[in-house]
Order: sequence, then structure tokens, then C-alpha cells
Amino acid sequence: MLQRIQTIYLIISALVMGSLYVWFPLVQDAAGVVIIDRSEPLVFGLIFISIVLIIISILSFKKRQLQFVLNRLNIISNFVLLGVFVYRSLTLSGETLVSEKGIGVLLPIISIVFLVLANKAIKKDEDLVKSVDRLR
Repeated sequence: MLQRIQTIYLIISALVMGSLYVWFPLVQDAAGVVIIDRSEPLVFGLIFISIVLIIISILSFKKRQLQFVLNRLNIISNFVLLGVFVYRSLTLSGETLVSEKGIGVLLPIISIVFLVLANKAIKKDEDLVKSVDRLR
């Protein structure tokens, strides 16, 4: 299970999404006032769904097709999360001098990259198994 590269990619993606949960006060204004706080049920639901899908995908290492589909669903949920972050940051009012958007907006993009890499590795494994089955 851990010797496969896609598992490593999935673990990195889970760590990235876990760090998003830890660093969540994403948007602060110049005075340090938190604009988006930890009471956002949509954002935390999407983070939770992403982490759960990654864990299920890691544990279903023998079912490559299910793993592939779960990763695609996770990519979609990360795009929705990214859309929520972009929408919230664009609809902020009263940006005066400097606002700190934080690294939290970039973490779903990093997670998407690792999920795509994991899907490429899963596809490569599936193609290898199919080619060996043809030789029999």
C-alpha cells in the first residue's frame, strides 16, 4: 500500500487539506480582524469531505477504479472549495491598504495537483495490469 507512489501523493494531499483546516482563518483585513472565521459550515464541510475521500481512497488500494473515481470526486470538491474561497475574497468590502488573503486560498490548488498526479499513477498501474492480462 505505501510502496505505491499514488498513496504517497494521496497522503501529501491529505496533509495539505489538514493544514488548511488548521490555518483556516483565511482572510484578515489590514487591522488583523478575521473576516472569514471557523463558523463557515460550507467550507468546513468541503474540507471534511475532501479528507474523508482521500482516506477512503487510500484504504481502497486494491480497487483501482474506485480509487480513480474517488479522486475525481475529490478534485471536484476541491474546485468547489476553491470557487468558494475566490468568491469570498472577491466580495469582501472595504479593502483599504493591505489585506492578507493567506496561503489557505492556494492549498486546494496544491491538493488538486497531487490528486491529479495520483490519478495518473493509478491509470499507469491499471494499464500495466491490463497489458499483463493480455499476455496470458
